[in-house]
Amino acid sequence: MSVATMDTDNGTLTLGPPTGAGGDVSDQRLLGHHDAGGGNLDDHWAQYGVLLIPDRDDPPWRESVREAVSASGLVGRGGAGFPSARKWASVSASRRRPMVVVNAMEGEPASFKDRALLYRSPHLVLDGAEVVAAVVGASEVTICVADDNRSAAASVEQAVTERNIAGVARFRISVVRPPAGYVTGEESALVSWLDRQRALPMLRIDKSVALQVARRPVVVHNAETLAQLALIARHGPQWFRQVGTAEAPGSTLVTISGAVRDGAVFEVALGTPLIDILRGAGVESELSGVLLGGYGGAWLRPSLLATPYAPGPMTAAGATMGVGVIVALPAGSCGLAETARIARYMAGQSAGQCGPCVYGLPAVAGDLEQLAAGQEGPDVVGRILSRASTIEGRGACRHPDGVVRLVRSALAVFADDARAHAAGRPCPGHAGATVMRFPQDTTAQRWAS
Repeated sequence: MSVATMDTDNGTLTLGPPTGAGGDVSDQRLLGHHDAGGGNLDDHWAQYGVLLIPDRDDPPWRESVREAVSASGLVGRGGAGFPSARKWASVSASRRRPMVVVNAMEGEPASFKDRALLYRSPHLVLDGAEVVAAVVGASEVTICVADDNRSAAASVEQAVTERNIAGVARFRISVVRPPAGYVTGEESALVSWLDRQRALPMLRIDKSVALQVARRPVVVHNAETLAQLALIARHGPQWFRQVGTAEAPGSTLVTISGAVRDGAVFEVALGTPLIDILRGAGVESELSGVLLGGYGGAWLRPSLLATPYAPGPMTAAGATMGVGVIVALPAGSCGLAETARIARYMAGQSAGQCGPCVYGLPAVAGDLEQLAAGQEGPDVVGRILSRASTIEGRGACRHPDGVVRLVRSALAVFADDARAHAAGRPCPGHAGATVMRFPQDTTAQRWAS
């Protein structure tokens, strides 16, 4: 399996080969550039062709794009899975000129897909952003890249400069650097930072109401969503549906790590069996579980690895695609200890404005740490589940809900281990090194060492 390496700010990342992993993505749609510095504008046009966007307001063109994106079945790739075209309705009726925000924050420690995309194919993301701006009548595009992600920011800044020099930029495009953090990438927190320089999630009862910056409506899209949209605008919905399934069309990027030979970002066809994806990444041992969706995702039993990687089947199996993360846990590792590390990290990522995060998540993390070490009694599992019930659904954002989902899945998938640990018989793997990735100097990282 050939791979290309990418130097990131926190280590080395590899990109999967043009055929993806375990799926029929014959032309690697999104990550077409494998040179060391990413694709420049000429390379981009040679790879994908020039995308024609009207210079002036063109209602028939706008409607054709809306119809194409709706017919494609494209849903957001940022984790929520919301139908992409439906996001535009809330801003199109406003009297104020909207703005388009590209969410490339990628606060999930186990994910590299958006930074890989910005590094390899930045012009594809910019194409998609300009299509959305033209459709909703926006005057500007703002690209948000975390302040600790220098390589991706430099790549997209260079791409913006190239478009300006070539005279093909149709909108004012700026790159801003919000503070890195798990919650900062939640869209309401990101918009809050753009508006008031405070990255705090907002309680949104009615999500059909557009977020605003300086009283202007905002449409927020994940970077991969925009890249997919740029391809649909070029080739149409039927082309997009040539891979994937009828219910889950297209391809998607996934970051695969853990007990695999080629920890990498791969492009896979939706509906590919999870076991085929892992084999394509070179799974190296028997597994005790697989973490899906990221640190706010869920554990899946090894017996369910034949499940198709698509939203419906994943949900039916008790898991989630989330932000496109797959972590393979080797049989010798302790799923309870890994969950405790993640819970401790997530507790430290609270925005500090809701009780469930401020008090509930540290308490759950502490209980899990005691359970993982075999230092608690038989009541600890019930206490963890009780705390989880009081936390769920009570935050301004879904951050605490993601932790609850992860913890519940761990106690179910690793139920035999949980009973043994609670009885004072922890498995040998509880003191082993983590296979998870955490930012440096976090509490989870210190506890894992």
